[in-house]
Amino acid sequence: MPISDQNAGRIPGADPADISRYRLSRRQALGWGLFGAVGATGLLAACGGGASSSGGTKRTGGDLKIVRSQDAVSMDNTMVFSNASIWVYQQIFETLYTNNPDGKSVKPWLAESYTTSADNLTWTFKLRAGVTFSNGQPVTSADVKFSLDKASSTKGGWEFINSAIKEVTTPDASTVVITTKYPWAPLLADLACPSNGILPNNYGGKSAVDFYAAPIGTGPFIWGTWSKGSALTLKKNPHYWQPGKPALDSVTWQVVPDDNSRSLMIQGGQAHIDENPPFSTLDQLRAASGVKVDLFPSTRTDYVLMNQTKKPYDDVHVRRAISYAIDRESLVKSVLYNNGKAANSLFMPTVGYYDAATPGLQYDMAKAKAELAQSSVPNGFTTTYLASSGDSTDAAIAQIMQASLKQLGITMNIQNSDPSALHDLQNKLNYEISHSYWTMDIADPDELVQFALDPTSGGHSFNTGYNNSQLIDQIHKAQQTLDTNARQQLYTQIQNQAASDAFMGFLYYQPFPYARRAAVQGFQVLPTGSYHLEDVYLTS
Repeated sequence: MPISDQNAGRIPGADPADISRYRLSRRQALGWGLFGAVGATGLLAACGGGASSSGGTKRTGGDLKIVRSQDAVSMDNTMVFSNASIWVYQQIFETLYTNNPDGKSVKPWLAESYTTSADNLTWTFKLRAGVTFSNGQPVTSADVKFSLDKASSTKGGWEFINSAIKEVTTPDASTVVITTKYPWAPLLADLACPSNGILPNNYGGKSAVDFYAAPIGTGPFIWGTWSKGSALTLKKNPHYWQPGKPALDSVTWQVVPDDNSRSLMIQGGQAHIDENPPFSTLDQLRAASGVKVDLFPSTRTDYVLMNQTKKPYDDVHVRRAISYAIDRESLVKSVLYNNGKAANSLFMPTVGYYDAATPGLQYDMAKAKAELAQSSVPNGFTTTYLASSGDSTDAAIAQIMQASLKQLGITMNIQNSDPSALHDLQNKLNYEISHSYWTMDIADPDELVQFALDPTSGGHSFNTGYNNSQLIDQIHKAQQTLDTNARQQLYTQIQNQAASDAFMGFLYYQPFPYARRAAVQGFQVLPTGSYHLEDVYLTS
């Protein structure tokens, strides 16, 4: 989804109302990934004593402290899009299926199996036996139906994810039947979306407001305390269905806006994990005693938005000229400190059906000048780049683009705006050119494709106003195509056409940077940005 720096994975300051609909995403593989050695340790299931891979002794218990730049917004998983919220409530709410570390597939979680009908419209799921909510009440099909129905009926929330679901029925307490309106390839991935977390039927007898103030789920941690703007703490779930997990007694997410302060806390041992250290600080952190730096393969991709409802951005030659004029390698060097690569596609390499052979529009000033010469403004024009105030990444992108576009005769002024106001302006298509980025929430490209390319999905084509009816037809075909080879062909065509139309400028792919104390073991960030804290333990 478009990202919000509510947790360094979305657009700064975004909140559920600001992002209108979409948001989400992350995945990753252990060991070697897109950006090289990840350095993540293996996930160990058992708790108790014994040697750990860090050389210390594995211990049960302990209070994990994660420092981050911004606080969560809400625990309402059906409405809230901020990463800072999602990464917390995923420790409370679990889904029928969950993402695999590769980010391109899912595995059973609260469900243990499924079957489909011959017409691919009816999916029958068997629930995992012995799962209870944190209050000790067993999970039944009634809870699943209530949760999916609620997630499907929001207005301006995550309802688009479940748009293909026609009906959810419950033949018995351990069986859930989902009937779709048409064959729907992304269904299992959709069920792994955080918005489809399983809640108690009828909120356990509470109102929605009261429930989300102290939510109950099946996850490894339960509600603790929340001092908004300061710290949020979850405690160990004594009824968790995975034997011996979690190892930790509690997890606290502490809000520390200053990058340098978070870095010092990690180096000094006052915190265990820094959720998003700046790339400029990674070498210093690597050199610090007792500190490890991880670069987790991610689905984060940064883009330049061009508003096609405003001239001259309705002209494809103008958009192509700008896309060709973006010096992506300079951005990778100055913004990511070479921890990333130039983007060639709307898709990212860590999402299914990405096509590495899709060239995109790469930096080529000669081609940029040729495109502008064919446009409605061959001698250039003046435009305004809407930037997020206080965002060093946005500032660097704006300055590099400003210098490049000057060579085309395009004068690009920079207007700084408060992050919340910026997102409101983007969502209302009240800007000319700007910057945004995305991370996936599901292990299927459909989430991104709907939001970015289908103006009827609620995302206004990633707030660009882009509308290509032929491409929209291909999107719907891909959604309903179950054969993977045929789907790949469709998504390759979609990637090529989106690049050719230059509806956005694809900038770069970057990993998720994390710094942690060496005593933290089993910590792995998936390409969507989420993590399973039931697998984390501390060593002494």
